[in-house]
Amino acid sequence: MHPLFHTLFVDYCTYFNGNEDYFECHEVLEEYWKQIAPSDKNHPLVGYIQLATGMYHWRRENLKGALRTFNKAFNNFRKNENSIFFEYIDYDLLCESCKESTTKVEKDCPFTSFQLPILSKKLEHLVSEKINDLPNHSYHFLLNKHMLRDRSDILIARELKRKMKGKKEI
Repeated sequence: MHPLFHTLFVDYCTYFNGNEDYFECHEVLEEYWKQIAPSDKNHPLVGYIQLATGMYHWRRENLKGALRTFNKAFNNFRKNENSIFFEYIDYDLLCESCKESTTKVEKDCPFTSFQLPILSKKLEHLVSEKINDLPNHSYHFLLNKHMLRDRSDILIARELKRKMKGKKEI
């Protein structure tokens, strides 16, 4: 199976092009990245994650965070230009959209979304089917999702890590 047909990448595209849930884009693609290249911070999936993170920051009017993250995404894309992870995505248009978003943030323009330019009819079909099943979240929810989600599993994992670290020091 081509890596862009992996369920988590399809989900990323679905959230990005569907209900513009950039926070969820980050979550699903981070899971995929951790499965295949967890220590590779230069992996192309990291660029896609950074792109979604930049969109999330921009929508929340965190211009400094958006600008920094868009630049990281663009640099990642350029380093990985010939990667299989761009095979069914219009690479030039993706980079152009990233740079346009960067320029708009620099000019303090209001948030503007764009679509991931999918070239594969099969991938586009998979994404379109999933878009139909997406929940219709309110703007407030999408804007503040990181504060509204249940973080209990994250807090438990952090506490466990802290306790394990304490045991090593003894």
